Amino acid sequence: MIYHVLPGDAPVEEFRKTAIEGEVIVCREAFIAGPIDASDPEQFWDERAKFVLTEYGEDEIVYHEKVAAELERIADIGPGDEVNLWFEYELFCSVNLWFCLSRLTGSGAKIFRVEPIVLSEKERWAGFGKFDAATFKVCFDARQLVSQGDLKLGSDLWSAFVHRDAAVLHELSNSSSPCFTYLGEVARAAAEIETKPYDILRELRSKGLMDFESVFPEFAKQAGVYGFGDLQVARMLDSL
Repeated sequence: MIYHVLPGDAPVEEFRKTAIEGEVIVCREAFIAGPIDASDPEQFWDERAKFVLTEYGEDEIVYHEKVAAELERIADIGPGDEVNLWFEYELFCSVNLWFCLSRLTGSGAKIFRVEPIVLSEKERWAGFGKFDAATFKVCFDARQLVSQGDLKLGSDLWSAFVHRDAAVLHELSNSSSPCFTYLGEVARAAAEIETKPYDILRELRSKGLMDFESVFPEFAKQAGVYGFGDLQVARMLDSL
């Protein structure tokens, strides 16, 4: 069986136009925020559901049905299967990628990373958002095979992020692999996630930018590596 793990619902319609063979698994999570340290799968998803309810008002039952159950399909992937992980470069998507790689460890599946390779250096954090079917095909044709070493690196990155181990994240930021473009920048951002975004927001406020509408675009310019959406930035602003 061939699987494609896509980063959210937005690219699904355009991806299907490519006629690339395989089943789609949609990653609707944002593991960059909230509890992710439960070792028991049932507890893990329960804690995520409660967090999403508290932060975003999403119903827990709907979360389990549309988010958790969808990602749990990864557990069915095994020897002889092929899985293509379509994730963007910024930390938001990278953390989701690390989660998937940790879950695929020991699966025996053939794993590929598909990146938004057509993006320029300047727009590298933009992602798949505006891609058409032809561009998706270009990215797919350039996919990278995930080696056992890459799989371990992804799992180690996930573990370090789960435990907010800045020292390990800084150490892993020096790793080199064609499957982890911009890893140095992204892993360093992960190591500083508890402080750097807030420092940037405080600096923007010190310059007189007080409301969300003026803060968000400037924050995105300076902290695009995090990939935070408006909801995450609004929550951070409220906490200052």
